[in-house]
Amino acid sequence: MRTVAKALRRVAEDKAFAQAEAAEWKRKYEIERARNLQMKHKGHYLCPVIFRDCSYDSEKENSENTKNQSIPSNTENEQEERWCQKNGIYTHEILEDEDVDSHTKFSKKTSTKKALFKLYWGCNGEKNGQHKRDIVSFERGNITTAERSSKQIFLKWESRPRTVLILTKPNSNYVRALCSEMIRWLKHHKNMNVLVEPRVRTELLMEGPEFGFVRTWEHEDEIKHLHTKVDLVVTLGGDGTVLWAASLFKGPLPPVVPFSLGSLGFMTPFQSENYKEYLDTILEGPISITLRHRLQCHVIRDHAKDELDTEEPILVLNEVTIDRGISSFLTYLECYCDNSFVTCVQGDGLILSTTSGSTAYSLAAGGSMVHPQVPGILFTPICPHSLSFRPLILPEYVTLRIQVPFNSRGHAWASFDGKNRKELAAGDALICSMAPWPVPTACMEDSTRDFLRSIREGLHWNVRKSQSFDGPRDS
Repeated sequence: MRTVAKALRRVAEDKAFAQAEAAEWKRKYEIERARNLQMKHKGHYLCPVIFRDCSYDSEKENSENTKNQSIPSNTENEQEERWCQKNGIYTHEILEDEDVDSHTKFSKKTSTKKALFKLYWGCNGEKNGQHKRDIVSFERGNITTAERSSKQIFLKWESRPRTVLILTKPNSNYVRALCSEMIRWLKHHKNMNVLVEPRVRTELLMEGPEFGFVRTWEHEDEIKHLHTKVDLVVTLGGDGTVLWAASLFKGPLPPVVPFSLGSLGFMTPFQSENYKEYLDTILEGPISITLRHRLQCHVIRDHAKDELDTEEPILVLNEVTIDRGISSFLTYLECYCDNSFVTCVQGDGLILSTTSGSTAYSLAAGGSMVHPQVPGILFTPICPHSLSFRPLILPEYVTLRIQVPFNSRGHAWASFDGKNRKELAAGDALICSMAPWPVPTACMEDSTRDFLRSIREGLHWNVRKSQSFDGPRDS
C-alpha cells in the first residue's frame, strides 16, 4: 500500500506538471499561429516546428530590444530571425569550446558556431512539399487537425554543417576501410571537422599520420557535451550502430545519417556504395527526416525515501524488457497507466516498445508493426499465461509504472535496448514515459517509403508465390 500511495502521489504531481506544460505550449502555439497569419499575408508559407526549446531571458530580451532600437534593420529576414531566436524556432547557438594542446580533445577558447537548421511540415504531391498547414487550432475552444497523417518532416540547414561524428561497427575490415575513405573525402572535399570514437582514432593513426586532424574525446564527461559540438552523426553499420549512437546522447541528438552495413536495416536506408552522392544531398538540404521517439526509464527502489529518489534515467530507442531471468517462476507484475490500474502480467515478461522498436523484440512477441513516426508506446506481453492477453498501443503522453508486488514468487529483470540489465526486487518499480528528445534520422526518400521498403526487404513481408495462371476462374 505504501508503494501504491507513492505511485498515486507521483501521478498527481506529474499531472499538475503536464497541465502547466500544456498551458505553456498552448501559449507558444498561439504566438506562433499569430505570426503565421501575419507571414501568410506577406507571402510566406512555411510552418516551422520547434525542434529544441530554448531558454528565454527577459533581461536579455530588453538588452536586445535596446540594441535593435539603436541599430535599425531594414530587412524582413533579420526581423524574422530575431523573433525566432526568442521563441526557440531556430537552433541559433554560439558555443565556446575548450582549448587543449593535442588533437585528442576538442579545441579550446575558439568560438565555433554550430550549424543552424529548422524543421517544417510538408505534404507529398504539392509544390516542393513545403506549403503551410495548421497542425492544431485552439480557436474558439475547438481543437482541429489538418491532414496530420499525410505530413512529412523536412530539415533545412540555415548554415553549413561543419562538424560530423562518425560511429562505426567494430571488427569489420570493410567498415574500417570505408571509414578511412569517407573521412578523407569529408576533410579534403567538404572541409569538415571529423570526430570519431577513441578506438577508431587509434586504428586510423595506425594507418598513417595523415589522420592526425581527426578528433576524439578522452573522458566520459566529454560525451555529455557532444550535442553542442556535432552538427551531423554518420553511422556505418546496422540498426545496432544506430542504437549505440542514440545511447551516446542523453539529451538532444543531432541528425543521424545511417548507412546500411549490417544484417538488419530497418533504420539504415542508405547504401555505402553511393555515400558521396547521399552526403552531398544531405549537406545541401533540405532533407526528409524521421523523428524516432525514445522512452525515458528510471527505477525506483522500495527503500527510496520518495518518488524523486530514483536511479539515473535511461533512454531507449527500441524497447525496455521486463522478464523473469533465470527464475523458473512466472513473472508477476502490476501495471499502472497514469493513475489507472491496467492489469497484472503473469507470463515470461513484458515489453514496452517505441514505434521504432515495433519491428524488433515486440514484433517477435506478437506485437504489431507501427510506422516509426506514429507517437505511441507498445505494450506487448511475452508468452502470457492468458490467451486473451493481447498487445496494446497506448498514446505517447502516458506514464507507465511497472511494479513488482510483494507477493511475487521471484524477482524480475529489466533490460534497456538489450543492455544495462537491472534486477527488480519485490516493491521496486520501473517508470517509463516518452522522452522529450527524439532521434532524427535522415530518409533516403521519405519516412513512409523507407519504412515500407524496409519491412518488404528485411522481413519479406507478405512475400508468397503467386497463384497459378491456369487455375479455376469465375465464369
